[in-house]
Amino acid sequence: MNADQPPVPTILVLASGSGTNLQALIEASRERDFPGQIAAVGCNRPNAFALERASQAHIETFVVDHTKYDSRDEFDGALMQEIRRHNPDLVVLAGFMRILTTDFVRAFRGQLLNIHPSLLPKYTGLNTHQRALDAGDTLHGVSVHFVTEELDGGPVIAQAEVAVAPGDTTESLAEKVQEKEHILYPIVVRWFCEGRIQLGSDYVTFDGELLKKPMRLPDN
Repeated sequence: MNADQPPVPTILVLASGSGTNLQALIEASRERDFPGQIAAVGCNRPNAFALERASQAHIETFVVDHTKYDSRDEFDGALMQEIRRHNPDLVVLAGFMRILTTDFVRAFRGQLLNIHPSLLPKYTGLNTHQRALDAGDTLHGVSVHFVTEELDGGPVIAQAEVAVAPGDTTESLAEKVQEKEHILYPIVVRWFCEGRIQLGSDYVTFDGELLKKPMRLPDN
């Protein structure tokens, strides 16, 4: 690296399960012009397949097992300590199935991204695909947002839509949404690493301008 070049932003990914979004980020980070580097992957479940994906990519891993702690505060404190050991520029939640405490969220404010399988503000929380079907929605999708104290309530950066077909089930809808997740998340992480997106008090700026509505990747 040229001495005049700034250091490459480092990314720490937190996951709980199979890690398909992690895999999409790993593959994106291998592109020659990708502006960030995944420094570590952390899981709250010792048997999460995300750990295997990271190991195969020669990325450092760690586990903070939530079952070993008596409270969310204790778990989050241990997780914070582990994250700070790596000192990342960005923390990416990729299927991390833990509700984080206010102290944790505030500690990494403006450096914490999450992906959620709905067109927020619709359907925060769980069972988003079934809820979209129950409501008779014709459009569903995925959102990437900055994490704030409100569950799934931080300012949305970008969204991708999928069309809901008459015969769709929760499984088929989940599959369509996941395909969009794997496209959208690396794009937003790239923007962050390029310094293009920032979190204001309760809004996002993109290239220094107020983002009045989320960027949208249309269905095709």
